[in-house]
Amino acid sequence: MIKQSIIITLFTVGLTACIPFKTLKSTTYIKANDAFVLGNNKHQKFSTKLTNTSLNDIAIWECPIDGGRHSPVTVKPNQTVKIKVDKNTALFIENPSNSEGSVLLNVKGDTGLSMGYKDQ
Repeated sequence: MIKQSIIITLFTVGLTACIPFKTLKSTTYIKANDAFVLGNNKHQKFSTKLTNTSLNDIAIWECPIDGGRHSPVTVKPNQTVKIKVDKNTALFIENPSNSEGSVLLNVKGDTGLSMGYKDQ
């Protein structure tokens, strides 16, 4: 009986230890007239709760890795949006202003996403 309890406890601890790896939290700074690209690689679906923590509007696009872009969203300062992103689709977070911008990202789902900056 004790052996079963130990096995169940270890299994539960192991399972719950993996849960944090399904989320990603980050404050991301984006230079003036630049963009941050999240997930420009093959991946499964993910969702993000994005808060614009800068003083200017931020533009967001969904960009399939095969090409194109769709679903534009303008996020006002201090506004939070929730976005569900299809598999193999990048989230293009654009700062069209002349000053640095920042966003708070809370990503759930597939977190094996490429991350990088892209000049406009």
